Amino acid sequence: MKLGIVGLPNVGKSTLFNSLTKAGAESANYPFCTIDPNVGIVTVPDERLNLLGEFYHSKKVTPAVIEFVDIAGLVKGASKGEGLGNQFLANIREVDAIVHVVRCFEDPNVIHVDGSIDPLRDIETINLELVFSDLEILERRLAKVTKTARMDKEAAKELEFLQKVKAHLEEGKMAITMEMETEDEEAWMGTYNLLTWKPVIYAANVAEDELADDAASNPHVQAVKEYASQQKSEVFVICAEIEEEISQLDDDEKKMFLEDLGLTESGLEKLVRASYSLLGLMSFLTSGEDETRAWTIKIGTKAPQAAGKIHTDFERGFIKAEVVNYKDLLDCGSYAGAREKGLVRMEGKEYVVQDGDVILFRFNV
Repeated sequence: MKLGIVGLPNVGKSTLFNSLTKAGAESANYPFCTIDPNVGIVTVPDERLNLLGEFYHSKKVTPAVIEFVDIAGLVKGASKGEGLGNQFLANIREVDAIVHVVRCFEDPNVIHVDGSIDPLRDIETINLELVFSDLEILERRLAKVTKTARMDKEAAKELEFLQKVKAHLEEGKMAITMEMETEDEEAWMGTYNLLTWKPVIYAANVAEDELADDAASNPHVQAVKEYASQQKSEVFVICAEIEEEISQLDDDEKKMFLEDLGLTESGLEKLVRASYSLLGLMSFLTSGEDETRAWTIKIGTKAPQAAGKIHTDFERGFIKAEVVNYKDLLDCGSYAGAREKGLVRMEGKEYVVQDGDVILFRFNV
């Protein structure tokens, strides 16, 4: 999974990226300190892996990973080359979802590029740049399809759809808010790689003292939540500075630090939960003496396709899947014990894999 972090300059974007990835992207109180898109790989926190690793005395524990791309602060006119311009919009095209950091904290010491705190205005500024960039993509596609539409019925249908998408974007709306009426429309939209078609998670960056109650009294955060619900988006509340402090601590210290703040999870855990939910993802597990590992798949994936995540041969020669829920396995104390209780099931090609399944695939090629 690849997530692109965007936001106006000085909203806490690079601070958040640093804390999530510990990759040390430069962070300074002036615009455009992120000159190249910084990339960091983050392991997905998953307590189940550690428990299974201990259970099997695994030599190696391999979590799922997320790749974060920190994209330089966009400003008004970015799609026309303002600030650091369109090159950064190209970097966002490669991601699965966009994490849009919005400033919801007041601090006279940190300048705001537009002079005041207004997260909805900030969101609109960035979204309009994404819309303008997408309109350019659509214009090119329209020119191409128009040439063939006279002779080709399929192209004529697509042309009609393209005009509909263009009109939607010209109203300043995101492509993701458009209802797809047919499977063809869904398929076409998937090929355009529009920025405004990508799912968005809004990271509401607040002051430290507002974290414990999820910024319930912060009107900026409430406005972002309301906006996001209309946009089919997720929101999570974060304090980027606190996340940076947490990132310097080991696991035990981290737990104590979070408890002192009245929190149950870190910003990274919140973000992972939001992104998995938004993208419809989950993890199944494989475990044994050599390795315990998490594999990320789409919710609704059937056993052979899940097997294919490990190796294409597993999918091609799929016979059966031996499945047990990780908690049942741990509770029984051994694989044999879980089998005796009938908790290990033999599943076939139509089995839909569930979150937390521990699976052993049987295959033959």
